[in-house]
Amino acid sequence: MKSDSAKKGIERAPHRALFKAMGYTDAEIKRPLIGIANSVSSIVPGHVHLDKITEAVRAGVYMAGGTPVEFGVIGVCDGIAMNHVGMKYSLASRELIADSVEVMATAHAFDAMVMVPNCDKIVPGMLMAAARLDIPAIIVSGGPMLSGKHPERDEKVDLITVFESVGAVLSGKMTEDQLAAIEDAACPTCGSCAGMFTANSMNCLTEAIGMGLPGNGTIPAVMASRIRLAKEAGMQIMNLLEAQITPRKIMSEKAFQNALTADMALGCSTNTVLHLTAIAKEANVSIDLNLINEISKKTPHLCSLSPGGKDHLEDLNRAGGIQAVVKELSRSGLINDDCITATGKTVGENIKDVRILDGDVIRSLENPYHEEGGLAVLFGNLAPEGCVVKQSAVLDEMLRHEGPARIFNSEEDASQAIMGGKIKKGDVLVIRYEGPMGGPGMREMLTPTSAIAGMKLDAHVALLTDGRFSGGTRGASIGHISPEAMQGGPIAIVQEGDLISIDIPGKTITLKVSEEEIKKRLSEWSPPEPKITHGYMARYAKMVSSASRGAVV
Repeated sequence: MKSDSAKKGIERAPHRALFKAMGYTDAEIKRPLIGIANSVSSIVPGHVHLDKITEAVRAGVYMAGGTPVEFGVIGVCDGIAMNHVGMKYSLASRELIADSVEVMATAHAFDAMVMVPNCDKIVPGMLMAAARLDIPAIIVSGGPMLSGKHPERDEKVDLITVFESVGAVLSGKMTEDQLAAIEDAACPTCGSCAGMFTANSMNCLTEAIGMGLPGNGTIPAVMASRIRLAKEAGMQIMNLLEAQITPRKIMSEKAFQNALTADMALGCSTNTVLHLTAIAKEANVSIDLNLINEISKKTPHLCSLSPGGKDHLEDLNRAGGIQAVVKELSRSGLINDDCITATGKTVGENIKDVRILDGDVIRSLENPYHEEGGLAVLFGNLAPEGCVVKQSAVLDEMLRHEGPARIFNSEEDASQAIMGGKIKKGDVLVIRYEGPMGGPGMREMLTPTSAIAGMKLDAHVALLTDGRFSGGTRGASIGHISPEAMQGGPIAIVQEGDLISIDIPGKTITLKVSEEEIKKRLSEWSPPEPKITHGYMARYAKMVSSASRGAVV
């Protein structure tokens, strides 16, 4: 066992003494040491209950003959960090999480790992660490929040309803009292926010790629079956250890193709492109952005989930969950059935007896919501290395759009203009110097996109940025424009009034300025002063890669 290097033999008597100082018995010390990365906190709704999940994992590990060893991991709530300086730290926390799990697992010679995340950057951070360490590992998330009920109408609400209601109040379409009632109703339980936003996208894709047990992505946080799943994960890690099924054996090139295929069928967050690329790098697998368009083109969009549709994660769970989606995709050969998973079985074995239980929530291949998948990567002279849009959440009339650029050098400036009523129908908002290096930290920008939607401008206005948009964003919101402005990408030299043409079906984005003029402007451009000059984010800005390569350090 790997842990023997820290506990076996006469020379390890001091080490065993330290274990005994914590109450471990000789019998426990002799067993495999199973690290449990616990990201519980009282500041993240998706993590506030993870003490119960890790308690169940510990029980499972003990039942199967291992010794659980628990440690803490940080986590940022993107919703609470949104629209202030705190959001600059969210994506950057992914690297810290991966590094800290690597440090703890290596320093203490764990034999295997159970990782317990739930929200946006914590899931990919732990998956990156799993791939990097390549010791047997399994992910069990805290599960999604239930949706709320609208206080006045017979419809569901979630966190995005609150964000968009702010725009409705500012444009006179809703009263502050109505907003307060929605605020009270939108988030009724603990868990990751109820729609197919980034947290739930990554939890679902963790299951699709094979690193979580069936149900990991969709079983609601408040269900007893979530606790049972955690116990099963604790027991299953001992089987993975015995069989030496490690993350790199699970997260193969074919498994990433499965994850991307499920991504397209589900209509996941644009942030999955950043995270899957970063995880793949740790697993020594290459993901080219063109692959996303190739998979999207042949993968139908089968689920209409918030923010682009009517359903929530609880509905997807009731309809059969991720395994049912994968089963449907496998009917036409879109899934690699022979990939090994955390169950110890192949994808094909896992889905053998699965079926769709609600054909409206998970549609058939013959009756999809859209013929193409949820995401698209656009290329052009404005984004030579690509940019990403959640095309399944774009209104039909905005799939092709041309309009004048409105230039903003920060999210705050753009939000102020939107909420001040200064944006006209047809405008193309360009929010730059918000990329991984320029932000720094590539902030999600849910406030401006939600304000646009709440003001009913999402059928008339596009937003472009070298930063990111939340998984809760809908509309013609195109992010990850690469190279970013701080690196001297063409987005840096767009001027007020320049025409920009967007063709999502054609996968192109074009600044309608001559190549000679673009070269002239770039030759005269120089980068602005960094926005943060000390601490972690200053170091991050100096080392981070382009969004097209996963924004990895």
